Amino acid sequence: MDYLPIFIGVTAAAVVIQAGILVALYLSVRQTSARMEAMATEVKTKVLPVAETAHSMLVEFRPQLQTLLTNVSESSTKIRNQIERLDAAVADAIDRTRLQVIRADELLNRTLDRVENTTNLVHKTVVSPVRQLAGLVQGITSGVEFLIGAKRRRRNGVPVPQDEMFI
Repeated sequence: MDYLPIFIGVTAAAVVIQAGILVALYLSVRQTSARMEAMATEVKTKVLPVAETAHSMLVEFRPQLQTLLTNVSESSTKIRNQIERLDAAVADAIDRTRLQVIRADELLNRTLDRVENTTNLVHKTVVSPVRQLAGLVQGITSGVEFLIGAKRRRRNGVPVPQDEMFI
């Protein structure tokens, strides 16, 4: 049996099927291409004017934006410098205040020490001798009163009770 005509027929059928597939692909690509062209036209008509407007706005506002950015940069630099100066001034004021507080504390401590020393000195030199002298004067006064009181009682003839002899 001769198989050559069968193989030629199968090959011819395969070529026809491939041709059909290629025609279907061509039609599909053509349809997709038409859709893409419609989309491109729509993009050109709707998006490009907006993009051109945005571009023209950017071109128009660019100098103003650059001026704004320059001003913001300069302002932030000035603010930073002022804050650094303020920080230094505050730190200096705090250091000076701390030093003055230390000086005032030392002055107060010295003053309190002097007051304490003066109090002790006054107590030793004035108060103690005055107390001793007051005690001595009181003793002498009591003795004199006792003697004067005893003489008066004797003159009047009144005996001196035992309780009055001790003061």
